[in-house]
Amino acid sequence: MDRPQHQDRDRRRRRWLGAAPSVLGHLAIVLVFVLAREPQPAATVEDAPLMVSLVESPKPAPAAKPAAPTPKAPAKPALRHVMLRRPAARTPADAAPAGKDPKPQPGTELSQAEIAGASSADAGGGGVCDLARQLQGALRRDPLVQAAVAGASGRAIRVWNGDWVKSQGEDGKGLAAVREAILWEIAFAPETCRAKPVRGVILLSMSAGPGGPRLAVGAGEWRWSDLLRPSSSQ
Repeated sequence: MDRPQHQDRDRRRRRWLGAAPSVLGHLAIVLVFVLAREPQPAATVEDAPLMVSLVESPKPAPAAKPAAPTPKAPAKPALRHVMLRRPAARTPADAAPAGKDPKPQPGTELSQAEIAGASSADAGGGGVCDLARQLQGALRRDPLVQAAVAGASGRAIRVWNGDWVKSQGEDGKGLAAVREAILWEIAFAPETCRAKPVRGVILLSMSAGPGGPRLAVGAGEWRWSDLLRPSSSQ
């Protein structure tokens, strides 16, 4: 009985030995497939270092304001010879108050004898060339003139005797307001009237009633155009 068992063992051993190469071959094939399917490690690519620098961007320049257009010089108007009356150097507030007599400089106030020998503007014959009466009316209507002579009530003040006479307290000659008013009226008078000869002193009354202030103009032989000549000194 030991012999048959021994034979069975030999028979199984030979079977295994015979099948071993086939089993090993299959295992090798399986190993090859397993190795072939095993994922290969992915190649890593190192990222190249990046240089980063912070740069402050320049601020945009402010927009330039448009230049203002250069104004064109206005065309010069044609020159015209126009005589304009300037305001008097002294205002009514600067004039002597009514009721207080100014102290005229010696020679500016006419004496009684000089007043008696003078002519009155009211005695003129009238007409176009009666400049004395026309001038008297213009001076009566001028408020600056009235303010300048308000303190000389009842007296005759000399304002021109071949040259303008400077009164005390006045910056210029001939009472500034009075002088300019007279020059204004004479300058616009007709040429023939300005050139008409006049003799002696003419009194111009500054009020219609008696006792008002009077202005004395003239001396010797003269013409109204003589008053337009520049004064020797102002």
